[in-house]
Amino acid sequence: MADEIATEDPSSTPTESLEKVVVRFAGDSGDGMQVAGSRFTDASALFGNDLATLPSFPAEIRAPAGTLPGVSSFQVQIADFDILTAGDAPDCLVAMNPAALMKNLKDLRQGGTLIVNTDAFEERNLTKAGYETNPLEDGSLDAYRTIKVPMDSLTKEAVKDTGVSGRSVLRSKNFFALGLLAWLFHRPTEPTIKWAEKKFAGKPEVVAANVEAFKAGYNFGITTEATKITFEVKPATLRPGTYTNVNGNTALAWGLIAASQLSGLPLFYGTYPITPASDILHELSRHKNFGVRTFQAEDEIAGVGTAIGAAFAGNLAVTGSSGPGIALKSESISLAFMTELPLIVINVQRGGPSTGLPTKPEQSDLLFSLYGRHGESPLPVIAASSPSNAFQMAIEAARIALKYMTPVMLLSDNYVANGSEPWLLPDIDSLEPMEVEFAQHPNGPDGVFLPYMRDVDTFARPWAKPGTPGLEHRIGGLEKEAISGNVSYDPNNHQLMTDTRAWKVANIANDIPELEVDGDKDADLLVLGWGSTFGTIRAAARRARLEGRKVATAHLHYINPLPKNLGDVLGSYDKILLPEMNTGQLLKVIRAEFLIDVVGLNKVAGEPFKVSEVTEKIMEMTK
Repeated sequence: MADEIATEDPSSTPTESLEKVVVRFAGDSGDGMQVAGSRFTDASALFGNDLATLPSFPAEIRAPAGTLPGVSSFQVQIADFDILTAGDAPDCLVAMNPAALMKNLKDLRQGGTLIVNTDAFEERNLTKAGYETNPLEDGSLDAYRTIKVPMDSLTKEAVKDTGVSGRSVLRSKNFFALGLLAWLFHRPTEPTIKWAEKKFAGKPEVVAANVEAFKAGYNFGITTEATKITFEVKPATLRPGTYTNVNGNTALAWGLIAASQLSGLPLFYGTYPITPASDILHELSRHKNFGVRTFQAEDEIAGVGTAIGAAFAGNLAVTGSSGPGIALKSESISLAFMTELPLIVINVQRGGPSTGLPTKPEQSDLLFSLYGRHGESPLPVIAASSPSNAFQMAIEAARIALKYMTPVMLLSDNYVANGSEPWLLPDIDSLEPMEVEFAQHPNGPDGVFLPYMRDVDTFARPWAKPGTPGLEHRIGGLEKEAISGNVSYDPNNHQLMTDTRAWKVANIANDIPELEVDGDKDADLLVLGWGSTFGTIRAAARRARLEGRKVATAHLHYINPLPKNLGDVLGSYDKILLPEMNTGQLLKVIRAEFLIDVVGLNKVAGEPFKVSEVTEKIMEMTK
């Protein structure tokens, strides 16, 4: 077994205090970069740093090892103050092979710390990555503080007595890298060791291998003085309370569970697995103790069909997917709209069209979510802006669906879904209960039940559970007669029902918060956003203000209907900038609705905006 972590205080190496640092782990899909990044993140969260993460996965399931398409990375920014993004450029890059170096070196800031696994820089791997010469020898890395580590060899030595053998020997090299980073940035070691012991409790040899590799990496930093200086980022001053590190998919799942408890309705999730929405299903399936029922159907259409059936039966019904799956569900979503049943439809957006870039973020399903159904079928559309915000927006989607008896489209995207941040757990008692009333008795003359007799305030129709005596009624895809629910082909009735359904959705504008503006009150420029651009926009505005520019920001969580005061807000600024990870979809909506010449900043690159990109545009517009 390898030695214990050295007792020498790593602070005996000179330490530089930093306000923030951006670290990126990069390697093959099989190198465990997501695990290493997540463990570094959790250790930093327990230490008390504020943080934000950006995982990046290969789009192909099994991309060839050692090639550029097979590179997986995990970026995290840790700070001693409130931060909003995972950072633009890494200050420290861990490159496990030449392909990881080739793909990520361009992002590493000049003078940054580069840690490379020298054992991987053999001729075959260099050729796969497109190198003509070895970058470790040709001087191309002179601009960086480079730490060369033979990780394969040192990992093999560290785990030789643990019982692992064969290919499994090198599976712990990510823990070696993690141990070295723990030394370099003064991260606590206990959380990582305890995690390994719990995660692999049934495989003691794997626990031993990972722990010994981690210790070896930590001790390598101390004993070799791998760098002449280490770094420290002190804990952030955050609001008091209990925090957990959460990603968007997990927070959204928890929000659905909370909505189930607040409404008193059993939660049903009918779906078909698809990247990047699958983890919502995985998380919900762990919570049967809350009465959650999950159903993995044979395809997308069956998934939404079961959810509609669950809504008809009186459940809090949810289906989820990404763009391709939402396309398949569209006809059934129209059915839920026509039958006026409460249904939450989650769209975790990804790069498209078609299969596109399944592991990369994009906001290109907005117009599809607003208009992507046949006939006149407007839906409420809301969007989560951050991992923690996904919790609240899931509850809000349920509130709207149940109160107004309508399907609701809840938009997330790959950046929100897989990114993580510390989340202050809410006071459960502060969450408002949702009053749900099922029809109990006939509501018409002569003991007749009228399924489309509407509430005078919400225009919602009554919700009658099947099997309730005296409440037998007809629903389905054919147009219904107002009030009675009988099938009707009358032109005037179809006009009335079409207008009524649209008015019901439009009326929700009276039941959502007005748009809030943040920033300089005398600013001429407003930066408007929606979805996952929230953190980047706020961070860019901060930078611009430090340069003396006056700028205000506002973020839309409600996209249909839009906040009632949006027109007044937009009309009070001379210039409006709208960054979107699409080719200008909300831009078209805003221009059409308010006849305002909004300036778009658009990006469809399979990666989120950098703060510098938005800052540069702000500076240009505020000259």
